[in-house]
Amino acid sequence: MNHPILVIEDDTSAARWIKVYLERAGYSVVLAHDGITGLEMARIDTPSLILLDLMLPGLDGMEICRILRNESDIPIIMLTARGAKRDKIDGLDSGADDYIVKPFDPDELIVRIKSVLRRYKGHFKKIIKCGLLHLDTETHEITLEGELISLSKAQYTIMAVFMNHPNIILSRNQLIDQAFDNDFEAFDRAIDSHIRRLRKLIHHENYKPLKTVYGAGYKLECPEL
Repeated sequence: MNHPILVIEDDTSAARWIKVYLERAGYSVVLAHDGITGLEMARIDTPSLILLDLMLPGLDGMEICRILRNESDIPIIMLTARGAKRDKIDGLDSGADDYIVKPFDPDELIVRIKSVLRRYKGHFKKIIKCGLLHLDTETHEITLEGELISLSKAQYTIMAVFMNHPNIILSRNQLIDQAFDNDFEAFDRAIDSHIRRLRKLIHHENYKPLKTVYGAGYKLECPEL
């Protein structure tokens, strides 16, 4: 068993305690201690499941859950000190698969994780959404308004970087580092050529999400995030 689990919990002591129990149960665990970092790690690391605290600095758990539900079907279990029925309903309504009130028995947590993972077994597929664009990380396909876009390997890789970093300005060097791990046979201006080709493929009259930020780089605009 090696299901990577992302624990987003601002209480570092509680996070370490959860990590110990999960690792004893055979899971690999990564930790994030604020909402913004947790959301970024969820997008980049594609864990099998997220344990998500409700009260987080930077971005609260409810908002993270809503954002991720718009982008993927990754399993989410909320961990919170809020035990009111209304809070539980709100948590599940935001897209969480389960809701555990602190303090909880670690054995119960393991059982809940196993149960959620069983429900997702064979059905998990991460879809990243940005407006009219959808990226399927399982098939490595990108669609525009449901229509498959024919991309080269380099073009897909660059688009995957943009869609994993929505609304973030990325320099040419950052794109090279993220997309090609510094194994790039050309030079930074070759990125400009790829961007031009990508715009021809994904832009139309009323939809132009791939923006140039002069003097800084490029960004993919996802207004719904």
